[in-house]
Amino acid sequence: MFKTIKEDIQVVFDRDPAARTSIETLITCPGLHAILFHRLNHWLWKKKLYLIARMTAHLARFLTGVEIHPGASIGQRFFIDHGMGIVIGETAEIGDDCSIYHGVTLGGTSWNKGKRHPTLKNDVVIGAGAKILGPITLNNCARVGSNAVVVKDVPAGATVVGIPGHIVASKDDDGDGKEAQREAMAKKIGFDAYGASKDMPDPIQNALDTMLDHMHKVDRELDEMKKKLKDDLT
Repeated sequence: MFKTIKEDIQVVFDRDPAARTSIETLITCPGLHAILFHRLNHWLWKKKLYLIARMTAHLARFLTGVEIHPGASIGQRFFIDHGMGIVIGETAEIGDDCSIYHGVTLGGTSWNKGKRHPTLKNDVVIGAGAKILGPITLNNCARVGSNAVVVKDVPAGATVVGIPGHIVASKDDDGDGKEAQREAMAKKIGFDAYGASKDMPDPIQNALDTMLDHMHKVDRELDEMKKKLKDDLT
């Protein structure tokens, strides 16, 4: 337990440039407070002390602005930045080294019992305001951009933006020999606090650009053909 708490504190220094000292972090970091509360609440939940766990979770929500159901499973080195407005449902599962930002919801889409919340594998980053809904899986190293709404599984290494969420970068989506380019983009993006970079390609915009380029090419070829025909006639 103490090792886990130490890692929870250290990860704030690793991912938040505003963090200065351990004392300051312990006193003033609501994301860290929410995680520490949840470690206790989840332990109580597993001991079937459900009422106490829910009451303590309610207190944590009041103090931090972060609502984490005590039944949610959270791995090591979980990082919450800012935190306000985060909601994590009962059957959510979060792996190691994940990071989420304010306004994120890991929510359900059904009133049925059983698994109804998302699963985040390792090293997942979810940007501010994103909504991850339903019993879907975000695989290792997935990235979700700010305010995206994701309702389908996300493959490993992919980046998702938009409403509904669509993939704008992936390590292994088509095997067309562009792996090196994708790796270079991943390194360029690095750890992005809000899950998307300002110059990240958008497949819809790329498709529109391709269509426009093709139209310009066709117009140019038609002009050349018309000019040649005119020259031949004269």
